[in-house]
Amino acid sequence: MTTQIPSATAATSSPGNGRSRNAARAGFRCIGVALSMSLLAGCAVGPDYQIPNLAMPASWAHSGKEHPKGIPDLEHWWTRLNDPILNDLIEEAVDGNLDVATAKARIRQARASYRQATGDLFPTLDGTAAGTRSKSSTQTDSGKGNVSNLFDAGFDASWELDIFGANRRAKEAARYSVDAAEENLRDVLLTLVGDVATYYIDARGYQARIALAQRTAKSQNETADLTQKKFQAGGSSGLDVANATGQAASTEAEIPTLRTSYAQAVHQIGVLLGRPPSAVADRLNKRRAIPRPKLPLPAGIPADVLVNRPDVRLAERELAEYTAKVGVAEAARYPSVSLTGSLSTSALEIGDLAKNSTVAWSFGPSLSVPLFNAGKLKAGADLARAQRDEYFIAYKASILTAMQDVEDALVSLRQQRIRIVKLSRSVGGYRRAAKLSRALYQTGSSSFLDVLDSERSLYSAEDSMLQSQVAIATAYVSLNKALGGGWNGAIDASKPEVVDTNTGPHFAKIEAVPPQRPE
Repeated sequence: MTTQIPSATAATSSPGNGRSRNAARAGFRCIGVALSMSLLAGCAVGPDYQIPNLAMPASWAHSGKEHPKGIPDLEHWWTRLNDPILNDLIEEAVDGNLDVATAKARIRQARASYRQATGDLFPTLDGTAAGTRSKSSTQTDSGKGNVSNLFDAGFDASWELDIFGANRRAKEAARYSVDAAEENLRDVLLTLVGDVATYYIDARGYQARIALAQRTAKSQNETADLTQKKFQAGGSSGLDVANATGQAASTEAEIPTLRTSYAQAVHQIGVLLGRPPSAVADRLNKRRAIPRPKLPLPAGIPADVLVNRPDVRLAERELAEYTAKVGVAEAARYPSVSLTGSLSTSALEIGDLAKNSTVAWSFGPSLSVPLFNAGKLKAGADLARAQRDEYFIAYKASILTAMQDVEDALVSLRQQRIRIVKLSRSVGGYRRAAKLSRALYQTGSSSFLDVLDSERSLYSAEDSMLQSQVAIATAYVSLNKALGGGWNGAIDASKPEVVDTNTGPHFAKIEAVPPQRPE
């Protein structure tokens, strides 16, 4: 509960008289009582926070032999994709990403709030000074009014004893808020690293698919030319020529779509780096192989996500923060005690300030007791408890989400590895079929439909295998993210984004007018 700080009031005393000594003894008694009450400062109301003990499964349901139960090595996991360009892009993203910069600013906000909450535990001291010159209407012998000066100086002090721990609970909540802000930064970094890796893999996948479409279209155009020659020689029909030409054009028509998707992936990487969309286009222009992860990857046990996942740690710190806020709201229902005091001196001349005859002081405790507020304070405590429950549920939900992410990534990685083996066999079979059907067609032993079907099937199988390679690498990224793998390096959040200059007393400039849109 906020305690009103009374303004300084002067209780004038003259040294040497009995009333001054009695007032001094009374002041010392007040100090003794206040110090005795301050011993109760170790008391606090509201719940003491404890990390919830939630039951976790003993193992992952889909870990299998491909993912042993050892401790996962999540530090710089992206380097196991063996792509130096990706490594450089991730480091640049950590330095330049705007979401990271926002998370750093939130850490600075939380730290400043914590310092404010800490300051509430200590006394406050304010200094005052004033000087006035006045003239009365009374005429003097010289015919002029009476002119006089008055100078005042003093100090006002106040200290809330925090008997029931309202300020300490507020400081506790602010400390948890700092922890939450730091975990939020780690969560942003985890997402950032995973996104850069995912879009990079997508970009390399689109490059490979574009190259495949170009090779296939070239081969299909050669087939169309062969069919045209046979048609001119009377060895094939116009239907065969039309089908061959149409299939080649259909394959070529997929290339612009793939190039659009490739450009979008490159643009997204540029933005993730905090730079213009096309900033990395030249660096990625030269085609490279789709990154292949180094497997197997130990998946650990479900309890690891409580420690490794920053979003789970963030939810837990927010639960701790709002548990402390229950104590703040509960303490508002109890009396509050403050010590207030003042020391002042006044004189007609500056040189007479602080003389014994002009010194006044006051000191004493003030008590504020909530007697009637129509249930407002109790409702505030109930509100705080309901908010705490909301964050408790959010903590449990974050754990379930983390577990689902891991299980989904395990299933995806395992099934994609099975799928690519089948696709590899499919590509081999269709490649032999395409070669054989083309040879038979040239000798007139097979119809053109066999060539058409085999080439279409081969292209589809090869394209599917490239997409499966992308899916395996993406599932590897997702699994590392789900297990909590992010940026583990040191991050300096103390440097502000905007450095103010000339912040001392100065003449304010006229507000700048924003650029006007041309008519």
